Amino acid sequence: MVDYYKVLKVKRTASAAEIKSAYRKLARERHPDVNGGTERAAREFALISLAYRTLSDPQERAHHDTQLKRAHSDDFVGGSVFHTDNQHAQRLRRIAIQRRFDRRVDQIIEAERRENFALQQAVFTTVTLFLSTFFVSWFKPPFWYSFQFFGRAIVVTLFCIGLWHLAVRLKACFEHYTYNPKSIHDSLINADRGESDKPFTRFAASTFLILGFALSLSSGLLMGSVMKYMEIFNAIHYLFGHNFRPDLFFYPPIAVLIVDTMHNVASRID
Repeated sequence: MVDYYKVLKVKRTASAAEIKSAYRKLARERHPDVNGGTERAAREFALISLAYRTLSDPQERAHHDTQLKRAHSDDFVGGSVFHTDNQHAQRLRRIAIQRRFDRRVDQIIEAERRENFALQQAVFTTVTLFLSTFFVSWFKPPFWYSFQFFGRAIVVTLFCIGLWHLAVRLKACFEHYTYNPKSIHDSLINADRGESDKPFTRFAASTFLILGFALSLSSGLLMGSVMKYMEIFNAIHYLFGHNFRPDLFFYPPIAVLIVDTMHNVASRID
């Protein structure tokens, strides 16, 4: 049986604060990102995470302590296959425990991968939205006027798909990373059911998106007004425009759709 106290290098009498401190120290040292990102490093980190989750939960810790006492007790008397001295039965018991442990470790590793993928999606979506808005408002590409009816229909179709994709992705990010703060009355009544595991409030995230979009738009317009008289703009005028037009709003959602699609394809290949 794995002794989670030994995994975290703490005493069995360690307090919750000591366990948390030990976990943070080991997490910084053993994180896969600083150890080559190998499967072995991921499994070691998953074991540390599993030990912390077990010992930080009072009920799980009590159960773990009971199992440790039972495993190390010399005066335990029993005739079941789980406590027999038969070598074959002990081997089967070790195999069963190891399989159960491997399943839990694999679950933690998979959860970490899903969390990293969700974080990447959130970052890719917001960064692409802000950067595309900045460059579109800066360069003001006149593509719309160079397209015929069929080309404009494609742009509008991609815009509708991209806008729907952006709304779905932002909704998923809000559900995963944000929460609505409770009123004082609800906090007092349901003090044990908070949402502290989510880092941002809905208001903070909404404010960040609105201000980020506005800042990207205004910064691009400012850059365009400053640099529109440069020779490069006159030399390749078919890529740069001088006036801000409503059709420019088509391009940021399309850019998000393209980048997210490429990211999903690359992740599946990897």
